[in-house]
Amino acid sequence: MKDEFYIKRCIELASKALGKTYPNPLVGSVIVYNDQIIGEGYHHKAGENHAEINAINSVHDKSLISESTIYVSLEPCAHYGKTPPCALKIKELGFKKVVIGAMDSHDKVNGKGKKIIQDAGIEVVSGVLEKECVQLNKRFFTFHEKKRPYIILKWAQSGDGFIDKDCKPVSISNSLVNQFVHQLRADEHAILVGTNTALNDNPTLTVRNVEGENPIRILIDFELKVPQDFNIYNQEARTIVINSVKDEEKGNIRFIKIEKENFLIELMNALYREQVQSVIIEGGRFTLQQFIDEDLWDEAIVIENKNLKLEKGTRAPEFNIKSERAETFRDNLIQFYKREDHVV
Repeated sequence: MKDEFYIKRCIELASKALGKTYPNPLVGSVIVYNDQIIGEGYHHKAGENHAEINAINSVHDKSLISESTIYVSLEPCAHYGKTPPCALKIKELGFKKVVIGAMDSHDKVNGKGKKIIQDAGIEVVSGVLEKECVQLNKRFFTFHEKKRPYIILKWAQSGDGFIDKDCKPVSISNSLVNQFVHQLRADEHAILVGTNTALNDNPTLTVRNVEGENPIRILIDFELKVPQDFNIYNQEARTIVINSVKDEEKGNIRFIKIEKENFLIELMNALYREQVQSVIIEGGRFTLQQFIDEDLWDEAIVIENKNLKLEKGTRAPEFNIKSERAETFRDNLIQFYKREDHVV
C-alpha cells in the first residue's frame, strides 16, 4: 500500500505538465527515506531534465540517497537523447530500491531501463498502479503501440441534433463550455479541421480562454482552397496542411502531400511521421463521420444544448454509442465516450 501511495503522488506530479511535454511522456518521481518524502520532481518540457533528475536535484542531503527508494510513474529511460539516461544515473547513485508504475513500450526503452538497474544489484518493483500510470500516458502509449495519434472526436449540437443553422455557423455552447474546450486544446497535441469548416468558420484553433500551449493545427485541404490570409495560416501556432498538391515547408506552415485513396490510413501515417501524439477532430459532419465510420477514434466529447432548436441545417454525425459519463455545464450537457478496446 505504501508503494501505491507514492506512485499516486508521482501521477499527481506528472499531471502538472499535461500538454507541455510532447513528444515525451508525462512522468513524475518521488524519493523516499524512512517513509518520508525527501525529494520529488516531474518532467516539465521536452529537452529539459527528466522527472528522476528533478527529484534527485531536490534532495537536500544527498548522503541519504543510497538508503532511499525512488518511485517513478514510468520506467526510467535507457538511451541518450537530449538528456542522458536516467537508469544510469539511478545506478550511479546506488539507490536502495526502485519502484516503477508502468513499463515504457517505446522501442528505445521497453525493459532496458529496468534491466540496467537490476544488473547493478538494485531491487526493482514494477507494475504498481500500472493501469493508472498507463492511463496518464494514454497518448504516448497509443502513439508508440498503434503507430498513430490518440484521437478525440469533438462536436457541439443543438437539442434537435444540428451542428449549424441553415449550413451557417451558430453559437451552440455557453461560455463555461468554451473554457472547457480551450483547456482541451491546451491539453492535446493537435487539432484538426477540414476544408469546409476552415472556409465557413475561419477558426483560429488556438488557446485563448485558459493558460496553455497552442495545439498544432491540422488542416485537411486537398485542393488548397483555403486562402492563406485565413486565421489558420497565421503565426500563432505550427500548422500542418494535408493536401494533394505539394510538399513544402514555409515558416510555421508544413504542407504534406498525400493520396486521397485510403485517406485515413495515409493521414495517420503522416501524423505518426510528424510525431503528433494526440489530435482533436473538430471538423464538420463529413470529417467526423469518416472517423466514426472507420471506427478510428479513442474518445469522443459531444456537447449538447438541449434548449436550442435549430430546426434545419447540417445534421450531427451518426454516433450510436453509449456514453461513459456526462457532465452538466449550466444549460449545456457534455457526454464523454471511450472505446472499449482502448489501449488501457
